[in-house]
Amino acid sequence: MKNLLVCALIILPLTAGAKEQKSIYGSDNRQELFASSSEMQKLADSVVSLWESKNIAGDGKTFRLNTMNFGQALNLCATERFRDQPIGAFCSGTLVGEDIVMTAGHCITNETRCADTKFVFGFAVKSEGGNAVTSIPASEVYGCKKIIKRDLSTQPTGFVSAISALIGSMINGGTGPDYALVQLDRKVDGHKPLAINRKQRLAKGDPMFVIGHPVGLPLKVAGDAKVRDAGPRYFFMTDLDTFGGNSGSAVFNARTNLIEGILVRGGTDFVQSPSGGCAVSYQVGQEEGKGEAVTKISALAEYIPALKKAPAAAGKNSEAQGVEVKDSAPGNDLLNKTGEIKFQ
Repeated sequence: MKNLLVCALIILPLTAGAKEQKSIYGSDNRQELFASSSEMQKLADSVVSLWESKNIAGDGKTFRLNTMNFGQALNLCATERFRDQPIGAFCSGTLVGEDIVMTAGHCITNETRCADTKFVFGFAVKSEGGNAVTSIPASEVYGCKKIIKRDLSTQPTGFVSAISALIGSMINGGTGPDYALVQLDRKVDGHKPLAINRKQRLAKGDPMFVIGHPVGLPLKVAGDAKVRDAGPRYFFMTDLDTFGGNSGSAVFNARTNLIEGILVRGGTDFVQSPSGGCAVSYQVGQEEGKGEAVTKISALAEYIPALKKAPAAAGKNSEAQGVEVKDSAPGNDLLNKTGEIKFQ
């Protein structure tokens, strides 16, 4: 059954053709860390990639990330961006407390899964022409102490039910919240928690950006997106350029730099090229499709401890977050040594 599930997760995105399933809207806006603004780099410093313990080996001082080549793993066409980079992270997360990481509920399913996860700062391409950092100081790698709070409204049982629910959430964006707050095994040193929007009033057209690890790649920043639908109670829809692996990524308001939600669901990531024989990113017009689903930060704000108030110059309503905040109103998860690719 495990092999069947893995195959389903790989094949379905590659063959789906419904117009509502997209991952790149208009131009591909993903940027490397070094190419983003200094303000974005400060925010990105508080983003983590999530790894299975078996894909990290260390000697007490340094950890080596076990990765695969992106292009080879997914049989990508030569035109695909980042195809020569390493992949390996299975989800993304963000530091929101001195020892608290926020991610998606489907990334951390239970305490056993949490205990087997490493939270890594600094998996990124940090200079033009440079390679992704895959040798990480032990001080930048954290473990899980416990799950503080988790919610995944639809938790199907049984193989067929699980597949049906997965396909339904990919196409329709789901209906309920999807989040997890994890307490790390120690307080984080050298990185500052980011502020959330505790007075959330989302509206269609609000500008958004996301920071995370699409397809388990080194960190990417993607902006030039907006809220398409402020949505029902628990989630909103955007046209962010996201993929599996972005699951758990914080979604920010571009006017305030405050976190508005967590990227949790999306559509098709890759399809076969028209000529066949290799895969390409599924790309459509900016206004097409249903978009990507984001759990609203209001669904979990009460479980995130308030940060100290920032200096007045950083905005009277903002929290301290290691970056200056403007005072203005307004998915996957992969691999192991056997070569199995698992999107979440």
